[in-house]
Amino acid sequence: MPSSDRGQVTAPSEETAHPDPGGVAGRSVPRRTALVVLATYNERGNLPIVLERIWAATDIDVLVVDDNSPDGTGAVADRIADREPRLQVIHRAGKAGLASALFRGYAHAFEHGYELAIEMDADLSHPPEALPALIAACATADVAIGSRRVPGGRVVGRPVWRVALTASACIWARAVLGLPMHDCTSGYRCMRTEALRVMDFSRIRSSGYGFLIELDWAIKRAGQRVVEIPITFNDRAHGLSKMRIGMIPEAMIMVLKLRLRLVPAAVRDRAEVAAGKSR
Repeated sequence: MPSSDRGQVTAPSEETAHPDPGGVAGRSVPRRTALVVLATYNERGNLPIVLERIWAATDIDVLVVDDNSPDGTGAVADRIADREPRLQVIHRAGKAGLASALFRGYAHAFEHGYELAIEMDADLSHPPEALPALIAACATADVAIGSRRVPGGRVVGRPVWRVALTASACIWARAVLGLPMHDCTSGYRCMRTEALRVMDFSRIRSSGYGFLIELDWAIKRAGQRVVEIPITFNDRAHGLSKMRIGMIPEAMIMVLKLRLRLVPAAVRDRAEVAAGKSR
């Protein structure tokens, strides 16, 4: 994974991108306040649908970070962006991974003055209708997580073995690391970009879903305020899952490495944060 995509959010590199649109007042949240980041790889069929549902829920900017999808997802995104000023697209040369794509999106949000960065899956598993609640929750929290594991949250259409596997990983991470969040591997979350200042993504070692536990550990170590919003998670209906069976064991091993300090927490010290603010 290229190191340029995993550095501090204050200094990202620029890939090919559509021009950044100007600010326009929205229905439920001012444009330029929040940016949804969609990391895509072979989501050609899902992308137009998820974008339509996002904009039906809230008038918000969206950034697609596409890893040169063989199915032409990037070209689909470009065609939509040509007529839709709320959509921005970044094309990357190859498949560098989910974590790298999201970190690139965080950096874009930070550099372009957004107050909130929202990550969600492009495969329709995360309900865009929950976006207003996540955004509202960040009025009093640093991080709002769309959670399957709090009262009111649930999983629909996913095989029982996968539900049990991810639940076991969350129970393990909470027990070993004392994480405050119940859904440690939720990829649906809204974060204040100001809170991202303390993160050093170059220290993240996981490339798959395990990076979420590393991020959770950094959030805990930084003392950030976390709230969980119940969501209904629907397993993808179209396309192939990017999750590999080995990702959960890898994440569980990473929990031990974090606990034993074999891997540093992705948190910058106060001097680094102060230096970043002064630049």
